Amino acid sequence: MNIVKIENVRVLDPIKQTDSIQTVFVENGKFVSATDDVSETIDGQGKWLIPTMVDLCARLREPGQQQHGTLKSEGKAARENGILHVFTPPDSKPIVQDNGALIHGLVEKAMLDGGIHLQVIGAQTQGLNGKQPANMAGLKKGGCTAVSNAYAPFEDDDVVLRTLEYAAGLGMTVVFYPEEHQIAKDGCVHEGFVASRQGLPMIPALAETVAIAKYLLMVEVTGVRAHFGLLSSGASVELIKIAKNKGLPVTADVAMHQLHLTDQLIDGFNVLAHVRPPLRSDKDKELLRKGVKEGVIDAICTHHEPLSSSAKLAPFEETLPGITAFDTYVPFGVQLVNEGLFEPLEWVEKVTLAPAKAADMLNRWEQEAGWVLVDPELEWTVSKDSILSQGKNTPLINHKVKGKVLKAFTA
Repeated sequence: MNIVKIENVRVLDPIKQTDSIQTVFVENGKFVSATDDVSETIDGQGKWLIPTMVDLCARLREPGQQQHGTLKSEGKAARENGILHVFTPPDSKPIVQDNGALIHGLVEKAMLDGGIHLQVIGAQTQGLNGKQPANMAGLKKGGCTAVSNAYAPFEDDDVVLRTLEYAAGLGMTVVFYPEEHQIAKDGCVHEGFVASRQGLPMIPALAETVAIAKYLLMVEVTGVRAHFGLLSSGASVELIKIAKNKGLPVTADVAMHQLHLTDQLIDGFNVLAHVRPPLRSDKDKELLRKGVKEGVIDAICTHHEPLSSSAKLAPFEETLPGITAFDTYVPFGVQLVNEGLFEPLEWVEKVTLAPAKAADMLNRWEQEAGWVLVDPELEWTVSKDSILSQGKNTPLINHKVKGKVLKAFTA
């Protein structure tokens, strides 16, 4: 028996809509009745107790890119930062997410090596080639509930329509990371003053909004359940709002860093600020925040992308995009609370209950979720030593932040 008693802790439970100071007893990640038979007592005064989080987009780099991260290293980093359920896009190298049998093996390995519940998003087309639909029936049998073509382009819009019809027939969700390749081309940063001054190739926000508008029309025709991930533009929020008002089966998320960081960070060719979709303007950041606050954007994800140090050594446009994000997810969330955007329970909902609903896995999450002890006042410095992830690629290196996961209680 391993029962932990947590005294005088602020319990933030989005399921029961509870925000109150309690003394609780936790065993294997679940609340149990009060008892004298406890193995550990924790003083929870000033701390928050929240459910384990659900991350709708993170790249763990295995299989194929273990120089950047492994299921063991990134699973451990996720779990110790309070994230128990992780969704990963289908663009690993090599691509194995078009094979249901291989996906089942990845899920097992993620739990065995990293202790997390991995949710693999299947490939929408064979090998992400954008030409032939993947065997979605086989993917569903292998445990996939959603498919995506990630950032790989489609040969033409007819392929998109056929895959949406296929997914709709199977009751699967299609995840879009919206980017119109003919507009984005070889861009790497937001179209703005900083990029112009530095002469970097740009990705206008229009690349995102054109793609969203087109895909929404297809969603309306096919009736497929669609999720729009990693929104970066304020104009995108308005399009999603219109779709939801029309009653379309649409959800959306935004990466946590898009709610805090802007394209000003790329000044001086700061490669640690190179991410796709790119960091955008202050106006975009504020409109994205408003979108999350109002519920137009359902959830906040990490968009965790660990990279080795060598991946950021080339000239800016030749470096790999990505920011390691598991370790700064909670501090950034606490910052949103401290800045007055959310009450604590509102923020917790955006990283737990809301993403579970968006992923259509609410019942499963409730069964598997544990609890996370957070100290919202703990100040610490982000450093290569303090980051648990194998990737140390973040523009927050040497920055002081407030808020940290102290312990996760899971089965």
